[in-house]
Amino acid sequence: MTDLPLDRLAAICGPAQVLTGADAAPYGQSWVKSYSAQPGAVVRPGSTQEVAAIMRLAQETRTPIVPMGGNTGVTGATQARDAVILSTERLDRIREIRTQARVAVAEAGVVVATLQEAVAAQGLTFPLMFGARGSARIGGVLSTNAGGANVLRYGNTRALCLGLEAVLPDGRVMDLTSALLKDNSGYDLRQLLIGAEGTLGVITAAVMKLFPTPAAYATAMVAMPSLDGALDLLNRLQSESSGAVEAFEIMPQSYFTRLRETRPGLRAPLGHDHAFTLLIELGATARRDAVAGPDGTVPIVALLEEVLAAALEKDQIADAVVARSDTQRADLWHLREIAAEITLDRAPLVDTDIAVPPDQVGAALARLEARLVAMDAGAYSVTVGHLGDGNLHYTMFPTRDDAALLDALREMVEDVVAEFGGSFSAEHGVGRSKRPSMRRRKDPVALDMMRAIKTAIDPQGVMNPGVLLP
Repeated sequence: MTDLPLDRLAAICGPAQVLTGADAAPYGQSWVKSYSAQPGAVVRPGSTQEVAAIMRLAQETRTPIVPMGGNTGVTGATQARDAVILSTERLDRIREIRTQARVAVAEAGVVVATLQEAVAAQGLTFPLMFGARGSARIGGVLSTNAGGANVLRYGNTRALCLGLEAVLPDGRVMDLTSALLKDNSGYDLRQLLIGAEGTLGVITAAVMKLFPTPAAYATAMVAMPSLDGALDLLNRLQSESSGAVEAFEIMPQSYFTRLRETRPGLRAPLGHDHAFTLLIELGATARRDAVAGPDGTVPIVALLEEVLAAALEKDQIADAVVARSDTQRADLWHLREIAAEITLDRAPLVDTDIAVPPDQVGAALARLEARLVAMDAGAYSVTVGHLGDGNLHYTMFPTRDDAALLDALREMVEDVVAEFGGSFSAEHGVGRSKRPSMRRRKDPVALDMMRAIKTAIDPQGVMNPGVLLP
């Protein structure tokens, strides 16, 4: 575009921090290729004050601004054709780590894994665990309320945030960087910005909760003939371990079929032909659970083995393997964390991110499969998810690239989810891909309230236009 205020942006951040043309192109290339678009420009502020100046300029010139963190999203929320991408990559300071309060103050551009490495030196962990943590940034995971494998124990990103600093669309800086566990002083504006996908302002820093690093892990891959006994297994593990279950992941047979097709060199320790495979992990922080006894047995590992042995004896599970080293644990997790690479690497596809009550996961999957085949006889699906919180990534591969069919399949999934009292969007956000779902499924009164909030805070509509709201 020729009408973007490039010279004035350069005056704020420096000419080297305003990118256009070929230099800006990589920021428009999402790894989910269907959402790629050439941005008008990319600006890379280095401070909250520079973000504020950019937003004042955007208001004056009515320039659309699209905040971007690590560009790891899958819903098209950072597509910025002819708009200005505001990259937070230079807002990358960890301002403070307070070990006794167990909080860290991190700027929006801090990579999740970088924060995890920094606090690990203090014996603490930031427990947001998902495959893209090596590139995803704090501002992005807050803006999408990211989930991951450890939600069962620690909650989504929303539950990990105590305070925020954000720049509003008019350039004012809102400082909510309190580290208080209790603050009952009016509307919770922090929670309003979390999950808003950059439509209400630019998150520039956050106060994030930290937790003791488990001194020992017990990790297992478990094969099950059905999901009938899965929650019984989870509940027993939770009771026996006093709530130490960190992950309870599900990989149906279709997942391992896809894994064998795309990564034939990867060995699945239990084979590829079980109806369901679970990845289970417990984390022990108490010395009594984490320190090996005279015989070398680690109590938390022994507990997991004991529960699995009882389940095997009752025919609730078909097989199991328990990690005996950090390397074996990493290998088991790699089979799960490669999910996005093996499911989003071909087209056409319809990827969904749904949630149903955990005790309805098996029934919901069966209904989805039946309706998929009825609509497109040659289609197939690949599923992976977080069984402990009922979140499934159900990806369909139809036989033809027909826009009407793709939308009908997405609407079919919405129907099934609604029948089970679930949600069409669990942890990836809405972005652009789920706006039709918002129009069809979101409560109309809730949509009215959301539009009213958007209009009140961003009356010019400069913040990430075309995202979230139908």
